[in-house]
Amino acid sequence: MQRTALVVGITGIGGNHVARELLAHGWKVVGLSRRAPKDLPQVRHVAADLLDPAALSAALAAVDPTHVFITTWMRQDTEQENIRVNAALVRNLLDALSPKKSVRHVALVTGLKHYLGPFEAYASSGTLPDTPLRESQPRLPLDNFYYAQEDEVYAAAGRDRFTWSVHRPHSIIGLAVGNAMNMGTTLAVYATICKETGRPFQFPGSEAQWKGLTDVTDARMLAKQLVWAADTDAAKNEAFNIVNGDVFRWSWLWPKLAAYFGVEAGGYSGQIQPLEPAMANDGPLWREIAARHNLVEPELERLASAWHTDLDLGRPLEVMTDMANSRRLGFTAYQATDDSFFALFDRLRAERLIP
Repeated sequence: MQRTALVVGITGIGGNHVARELLAHGWKVVGLSRRAPKDLPQVRHVAADLLDPAALSAALAAVDPTHVFITTWMRQDTEQENIRVNAALVRNLLDALSPKKSVRHVALVTGLKHYLGPFEAYASSGTLPDTPLRESQPRLPLDNFYYAQEDEVYAAAGRDRFTWSVHRPHSIIGLAVGNAMNMGTTLAVYATICKETGRPFQFPGSEAQWKGLTDVTDARMLAKQLVWAADTDAAKNEAFNIVNGDVFRWSWLWPKLAAYFGVEAGGYSGQIQPLEPAMANDGPLWREIAARHNLVEPELERLASAWHTDLDLGRPLEVMTDMANSRRLGFTAYQATDDSFFALFDRLRAERLIP
């Protein structure tokens, strides 16, 4: 039977890579986003507003997916607004698909804020979890839009009798222009600015992050797990952490990243030196760099998400992620983290997003 995947948020860092993985495995792929992806000509695109139920139903009228991959969210000013908006986009989507009775599986991508708390209380005192983070850990006693999104999936699954999987990546390393959470590209842009200006490539985060063990998620690893779970009966109705499979210390990786760009590596200086204020006035500079090197994206905010990189690197604890749940069920993919960054940097250069 032909499998048709609806990838929601196909222009994002997760959606783009899962679409590529699905196509490589012979799936028919439909992508839903406000703008069509420029690099996936094999994908049928549907433009829709997830917060407009009537328009969404009309846009999906001729789409009968067997599998749905939800890889998008919309950032709001407060967690209550995050809950209202991001629960609604999942609910509206699954309500629009419900009459078709075609959906067999829904995969939802969330993240480690499931364990660390929402942006407003991100890893704050009193909510720090034990590490490594495990899927069996209970929800925190805090409002969290990830929980609201999960609950919408569970409710729709009970109504429409499809299976589900939830995937919780750490910081995702991969290419996506305009993505709200993009550490790899943010660091590449920061290193480029440092090289152009002679500034040191200063580690912006905490002592705990500099010295402690951590991990990240290559977007290709996330895509592999999403497709694996959709194809594996034992993986149905389960939540999975997803990281590269190795651990590292930023004190080890930071000089390697600096060497790639030929800049001076500045380590932890005794205090957090966040990127957001450091890059706040670099928009005009980036436009000059883009013009001088004939880059395709002159707007700094389309490439760098300094606020999110600050959240990740400023945590007051080391963050390691346990993957025993998917490992026990047969997911064995692995990715070396330094190669994740270097592969991304090479691709950013090849596509003329950095010099």
